[in-house]
Amino acid sequence: MSLHRYRFRSVWHVCAPPAAVYDVLSDIANYPLWWTEVRSATKIDDESGVIRCRSFLPFDIVVNVRHSIANQQAGLLRAQLSGDLEGFASWEIIGRDGGTDLVFDQEVVVNKPLLRRLVLIAKPFFRGNHDLMMRGGLKGLKQVLADRTTTPPDA
Repeated sequence: MSLHRYRFRSVWHVCAPPAAVYDVLSDIANYPLWWTEVRSATKIDDESGVIRCRSFLPFDIVVNVRHSIANQQAGLLRAQLSGDLEGFASWEIIGRDGGTDLVFDQEVVVNKPLLRRLVLIAKPFFRGNHDLMMRGGLKGLKQVLADRTTTPPDA
């Protein structure tokens, strides 16, 4: 396995129906509204966009994102990534116990030159940085879903 290859898995549970969760997660352009570590998202077309992320460490990751699977009925979202990271990220959305379980998987190779140069000393920090980003994402997702259920439809 390459020093520059990463594999991440996060499992979340939220108190919202799978359809609501799918709606939020499939709309990449709005990630910055609820996921503070996603600093910007620019929609290119219905299937692709560019996101810029920054967590605790002082560097941005800029990634081109292209939906490769978007199947609400199956509860699957998958995107191909290119740019500072090359690989994929996916969500599996599973209705369970009156809420939704989410499984996030990501496999990437780091292309960003700075991160490639620092890998031998900084790999544990990169993993920690990713963990913090995921905690922020879970917190933001729970909040945006809660806001959707408490906001009247005509508001």
